[in-house]
Amino acid sequence: MPLNILERHTNKIVMLTLKDGRTLEGKLIGFDEYMNMILEDTEETRDGQVKRLGTVVLRGNNIVTIVPK
Repeated sequence: MPLNILERHTNKIVMLTLKDGRTLEGKLIGFDEYMNMILEDTEETRDGQVKRLGTVVLRGNNIVTIVPK
């Protein structure tokens, strides 16, 4: 079921919270069955500071929450 939700939100903006407390927001380009993800035009927010990262490849076991925008 979670993969179906991700599939519906491909090429749309998602916000992720990571285990280390960072928040990433970007366009979901792709994912696999392990919830590894590729985000484009990504921005990282940490301690109130925003940093542009561009394209990011995330390992699924580092992701705590996924929020479609």
